[in-house]
Amino acid sequence: MARVARPAAERPGPARSGVQAPGNERAEVEGAAADPELLADLLGYRFRDRRLLRDALRHPSVIATPHATQYERLEFLGDRVLGLVIAELLLRRFPSEPEGHLARRLAAHVRRDALAEVAQVIGLGRFLMLSRGEEVGGGRAKAGTLADCLEAVIGALYLDGGLDVAARFIHARWEDRVGQRHPPRDPKTTLQEWAQGRGLPLPRYETLAAEGPDHAPAFTVSVTIEGQPGASAVGASKRVAERAAAEALLAILNGASKP
Repeated sequence: MARVARPAAERPGPARSGVQAPGNERAEVEGAAADPELLADLLGYRFRDRRLLRDALRHPSVIATPHATQYERLEFLGDRVLGLVIAELLLRRFPSEPEGHLARRLAAHVRRDALAEVAQVIGLGRFLMLSRGEEVGGGRAKAGTLADCLEAVIGALYLDGGLDVAARFIHARWEDRVGQRHPPRDPKTTLQEWAQGRGLPLPRYETLAAEGPDHAPAFTVSVTIEGQPGASAVGASKRVAERAAAEALLAILNGASKP
């Protein structure tokens, strides 16, 4: 299977993107990040180009020019590799399902929350290299940061070992997750279809409160449909809170429709 060649060894001259010359890095929390070699053990793969793994763990907050970091480039690549591997896994696991069902399954397995869960299982947060500000702000536990870093790690696996190596890691971490009997449905979509099916206006979401510290925010969101009872829920992000509120309202509406 075709694979992208590994980056050539560094030659004299300007530093490559993502490897910063002395003085370009922001203050980093010394000793805060665990040894990347320990992560390699958890990944079950030894990098030939160790710089790739280090780049995948170096958060943009420690670089003076974040737009030039390899982290975000690896994240971009890892997102595509993950989508491809999960899509193929779903095709094999559910050979009779239509495209729409497969698309819902894929979206559920590559969204931020799912990635953050996998990152937490392997303890990825302790390997992140963060600025002092991010460290103090609880960056190691932020779902968005964990998800982005995991995608960067997948991108690094792909560049160093090829698609087979990246796919092996993804299969090991997602194989059991894709075995749901019924395709997951987003509660916001289900609630919208409920309203449309009855000729009602679309659900309306409103953020009632945003509390808590930066590293552990809590958003309270309400959802209402004209002429129907409303519901509210709390989540670590507006998106999570909206889904939870939609799910709560669906439970109310389904209960009200029962004899």
